Amino acid sequence: MVDIAFLTQPSTDEVNQIYRLYCEAGWWTSGVADPALIRRIISGSHCFVIAVNPDGIIGMGRAISDGASDAYIQDVTVLDGQRGKGIGKKIVQKLVLRLESDGLTWIGLIAERGSQNFYKPLGFESMPDARPMLLERS
Repeated sequence: MVDIAFLTQPSTDEVNQIYRLYCEAGWWTSGVADPALIRRIISGSHCFVIAVNPDGIIGMGRAISDGASDAYIQDVTVLDGQRGKGIGKKIVQKLVLRLESDGLTWIGLIAERGSQNFYKPLGFESMPDARPMLLERS
């Protein structure tokens, strides 16, 4: 049984499990987790969702938004051993329902290489004449 729930104030154990998800997804490198950073990510998000089974947190996703016009879904991931069970789909659906209930109907995301086919059945389409861009400074 997997529960999909919103998370606003994570415990220390939840922070550690979320850190593990970021590392397994390849978004962060293993090292010393910064609990304060993870807490800021969660509290600064419009909403943050976790997928939980009896073993703990096995997936997550979040949405960022100004709360008035647009929203973006990001950081959707499920542990490798739990993929293919519809968990990621449930995470995205939970986020979309929350955003829509908050009056946000323009919902974007950047699908990482190879993940477009995951998002298409959930209603997401490529944006014509748009290209994701990044300004990253060290």
